[in-house]
Amino acid sequence: MTLFFYLIIAVITFFAFLHAWAKKEYDISRTVVINKPREEVYNFVRQLKNQPYWNPWFERDHHAIMKYKGQDGKVDSSFYWKGNSKVGEGIQRIIKAKQGRILETRLLFIKPVKVNVLTYFGIKDIEPEKTKMVWGAKGNLAFPLTILSIIYSPEKLLGENFEKGLRNLKTILESN
Repeated sequence: MTLFFYLIIAVITFFAFLHAWAKKEYDISRTVVINKPREEVYNFVRQLKNQPYWNPWFERDHHAIMKYKGQDGKVDSSFYWKGNSKVGEGIQRIIKAKQGRILETRLLFIKPVKVNVLTYFGIKDIEPEKTKMVWGAKGNLAFPLTILSIIYSPEKLLGENFEKGLRNLKTILESN
């Protein structure tokens, strides 16, 4: 019984150490150059109804339930989705919109894990028909996600999806 007690204490201590050691904050972003005017890029990205066309997470469940509230593309408009285990369930709400330049949303993932994330899009003219866009996410990891982040880096996981989404976005916008 004493050995079992010491093993439990050792396991708890080990996980507490990993949690204390792991990075708890993240800020991940990727950039793309799109051969379209800034306003056109911004007006497409700010529309929450357009996300299933380019956001790679929605490729995982084409039958996900999607509901929209408010005037799409404006502050306080929101988007609810519920899909399979790969897509999960959550709510995204626009919290900041600076016309043609910045868009910030608050993402609340409900399933499979509760996570609160700030996503942001920065859009800048390079030339009249060339736009640089940044897509990023900031947040904090709670236990046990801090421990999982040691093995599965948020930088790698989110970064790959951001890169794919930006490629999709570039293809869509440049083909129109």
